[in-house]
Amino acid sequence: MDSKSRLMLAAIDLMAGKGYKSVATKEIASAAGVSEMTLFRNFGTKFNLLEQAVERYHYSVEMTQVFSENVTWDLRTDLLTISRMYHEMMDRNRKLFLIVLRDDELAGIREKAQKHPRKLLELLTGYFTEMQSRNLMIQTDAETQAITFMWMNYGAFVSQLFGVSAITKVTLPAFIESSTDLFVKALSP
Repeated sequence: MDSKSRLMLAAIDLMAGKGYKSVATKEIASAAGVSEMTLFRNFGTKFNLLEQAVERYHYSVEMTQVFSENVTWDLRTDLLTISRMYHEMMDRNRKLFLIVLRDDELAGIREKAQKHPRKLLELLTGYFTEMQSRNLMIQTDAETQAITFMWMNYGAFVSQLFGVSAITKVTLPAFIESSTDLFVKALSP
């Protein structure tokens, strides 16, 4: 693993535990096994390091791949695949979400990260539009259905992020199955 990757992963681990403001660049460099100068040479600042980590470890590239390689044009199969992949990627990046959501100083990073859900919205809207043109889905506003599907899954992710077990015994896999089935029933011709 190269030094940039080690620095990003070390920063994510440390900031998730202590918070963005409480982690020094020297501490990040030490945890990554490099000099602080290497951190500055690669990123310039701690903020730039985190910003690049969010860009690198977010999901838009992987989700684009899911839509181009895994779509079967069966609504249930596809929505289950999309949902499962979404949750897998979000869970993998949960530490980044904790860091960025906790600190108002990171609002700029949060804003830039919006390109990832925008891309997913575009992919889902295109998918629903194509499903309608193939008469495999009822005629409805594709973007509205896409954002509803996204918000439903994002809400489940955030609930898991902050400990849903205190609210319900429903597991994430059960939620994915049930919510997908509801969507399929509502949107099938």
